[in-house]
Parts: sequence; C-alpha cells; structure tokens
Amino acid sequence: MLKGFKEFVLRGNVIDLAIAVVVGAAFTGIVTQLTKSFIQPLIQVFGGGGIHGGAFIINGVAFDWAAFLNAIINFLIVAAGLYFIIVLPVNRITAHRRHLESEAAPAPDSEDVVLLREIRDLLKKN
Repeated sequence: MLKGFKEFVLRGNVIDLAIAVVVGAAFTGIVTQLTKSFIQPLIQVFGGGGIHGGAFIINGVAFDWAAFLNAIINFLIVAAGLYFIIVLPVNRITAHRRHLESEAAPAPDSEDVVLLREIRDLLKKN
C-alpha cells in the first residue's frame, strides 16, 4: 500500500494531482467538521472535561493539546481517504491497462533466437 502511495507522489502525473487537490479540498471540509464536532469534544472529555479539558495551563496560558491531536487525526483521515478512494483505484486501473498492453504487444525475440534462425536459414541455403 505505501509503495503505491510513494509511486503516486513521485510519478508527477498532473491529472492525478489535480483530482486529488479538488476532491481533497471538498473532503477536508467534511472531515474537519467531523473532527471538530465529535472527536475533539471526546478528547476534551477524556482530558478532564470542562473549559480546560484537553489542555494544560502554565502561568495562566492554556496549551490546547486536544486541538493538536484533533488536527493530526484530521490529517490522517483525509490522507487515508484520498489514498483509498482515489489513488489506489487509479493505480489498479493503470496496472490493468499496462497488463493489457503487454499482452497485446508480442515480446521481441531474444538475440539467441535470432541467431539460431539465421544459422538455420544459412544451413537451408547450402
């Protein structure tokens, strides 16, 4: 799976990247709201609840670790969604096309076969 993702990133195919950007932007909005509405409140409840749930305070300054954890979860959901919804199917389609193209094109004869045919043809002449 990760090998396929690495090939996608390094391939540089403009169409794949354009699709990923457009769908990613739309998908990101949905996932962001999901994590803000459901996941972050859960993190804050498990972090002690209340106004400062999911945060620690040093000298009156709140460090909101729940929001940071929420952003990480948001990123992972978006990245996994894009990979499994767009990249993986496109890679499978591309591999299938390559497989069909390789079956259609006959493999060229090896050098040994060419030389043996030449020898055979020379022997037939004599």
